[in-house]
Amino acid sequence: MELIWPDQQLRAWLPEQVNVCVTTRVSGFSRPPFGHGNLALHVGDDIKAVQRNRECLLQQMPGSNAIQWLQQIHGTACGVASGGLVTPTGDSVYTREPGMACAVLTADCLPILLMNRQGDEVAAVHAGWRGLAAGVIQTAVDRFSVSSPLLAIIGPAIGFQAFEVGEEVKAAFHGSPEHCFHALGNGKYLADLNAIATHQLHQLGVQCLTGMAGCTVEQNGWFYSYRKEGQTGRMASLIWIER
Repeated sequence: MELIWPDQQLRAWLPEQVNVCVTTRVSGFSRPPFGHGNLALHVGDDIKAVQRNRECLLQQMPGSNAIQWLQQIHGTACGVASGGLVTPTGDSVYTREPGMACAVLTADCLPILLMNRQGDEVAAVHAGWRGLAAGVIQTAVDRFSVSSPLLAIIGPAIGFQAFEVGEEVKAAFHGSPEHCFHALGNGKYLADLNAIATHQLHQLGVQCLTGMAGCTVEQNGWFYSYRKEGQTGRMASLIWIER
């Protein structure tokens, strides 16, 4: 399975014991329209193919012995990793347990990976526009020790040039900076999820790091895009404290 790892510049900002990666669609066991690296069980793909993809992924993650997956619902609930034996319902997951990887699945929504500077607390967040508007980032940040400054990495998601929305979406982010929405006329806008999330993170005192973002629509050869493809797979963004 082809993975994206932090480049040298980003790696220098991360706590030594924290690792992150983003999966791609480039290789794996799934067949079209889910080819090749689909990691989601809920999209209609062959379950055995997904399980093989998940096993292959874990084998490539140094210092990790389990992955905590979620049943994502575009809400705000943040669960605590439970050893990967059950699949909690929610849109973010937190852990202090070394070797336990927190994972979120996306195919246009924003994946956000959070960590404290000491490197002993981490979380992964699934942030579509509904979750962002409802406060999914706040819920995840609240899981961390209040005395510990946080860092965030935003992974690949739909870029603003491909994400056309209506007035109701813009209204959901009343108070967001103007640059988060680009007016097209006739009540339509291009919404910049990355800018919205970055603004919210900064408001919460979280420092954003760069180096792993990309547009899922424009880079559809690497990433899944639900808006572009309809029926398709999901990629994962993961963070863990190495054992």
